Amino acid sequence: MTAPDLTADDCDRLVDRWLGTDLDAWTREVVRRHFDPVLGSPYWLRTAADLPFDPRDITRYDQLADLGPTDLDLLRHTDPAEFVPLAVPRPLAGRVWDSGGTTGSPCRVFYTPEMIVHRGVWRRWSFVTEGFEPGRRWLQATPTGPHLIGNGTWETSGLHGGMTYAIDMDPRWVKRLISAGRLTEATDYTNHLLDQILDVLRGDRVDYVNTTPALLKALLRRDPAAVARLRGVRLSGTQLSSRMYREFVAALDGGICGLSYGNTFGNAAGLPVEQGGDLMPYTPNYPHVTMAVVDRTDGRTVVPPGVVGRVRLTVLHRDLFLPNVLERDEAIHHRPASGLADGVANVRPLAAVRTGVEGLY
Repeated sequence: MTAPDLTADDCDRLVDRWLGTDLDAWTREVVRRHFDPVLGSPYWLRTAADLPFDPRDITRYDQLADLGPTDLDLLRHTDPAEFVPLAVPRPLAGRVWDSGGTTGSPCRVFYTPEMIVHRGVWRRWSFVTEGFEPGRRWLQATPTGPHLIGNGTWETSGLHGGMTYAIDMDPRWVKRLISAGRLTEATDYTNHLLDQILDVLRGDRVDYVNTTPALLKALLRRDPAAVARLRGVRLSGTQLSSRMYREFVAALDGGICGLSYGNTFGNAAGLPVEQGGDLMPYTPNYPHVTMAVVDRTDGRTVVPPGVVGRVRLTVLHRDLFLPNVLERDEAIHHRPASGLADGVANVRPLAAVRTGVEGLY
């Protein structure tokens, strides 16, 4: 099924089907596809030769820990096609998406159409559960170009029946300016982004804005009345504290403040905020994306619910397999209501790596 064919009912059925998936069975399907001797992924077939066991013998999700963590440096230097099973016809046709590039050269992954649909359908699920109405007008004020978050223009328009504006944003440039101590120029660039946003917002042409916490904070300082007129905002990124969330909710004057967490590899949908903003939980885009919270010094040990640890991401797409990615974030292990996968809450940059420049994302 391709994106133009998807109706609202189709999207709902897909999410229901995904949530009903047995994770061990899904793990077996994905692992055997990527390690198939003839049609598997070139990278994983090379890796299998050095393993002390046959990965096709993996039968349970928890056994993925035996593969060890995925080194993201591989995604900086390896052809993204190497991670795509040969079962996907060559030559590959589609988009390669970049990570933010905060800590060096960006990581790059290839998305097949099936993967784009999975991400988009889960995003639409978030819009619906958070109360964003279909058929409204959106402004996508997020990174663009090689950044997957910019594909939100399709998610809000193609899957949620909206009309979507966008700005032009390069998050790497502002990070570079800040790192170099060129703070006046960084402020100029931020003002350039705000000028683009406010130009679209004039005349109340937009109902909702999809942006980052840092950029919304800057917009609120510049023009609080423009924020108050919005029906809602949707925030992506890790620079969101409980205090900021409460500030945004107050500024929206009854508007929706929706949340999402993730990166180029996998995402999690925001769940209803609890305790007046003190608990901001997320559930991963199951079963293709799972998240665990692990001991900071032992990536195999999952901490109990309610305990803070390091976020461990596993990507289980039929066309992309990245087990045990140790993220640069820490969070609370959150166990949501029945029917949803274990997730994370109160995400923030890992204490050990907070020296990195986050900029506007």
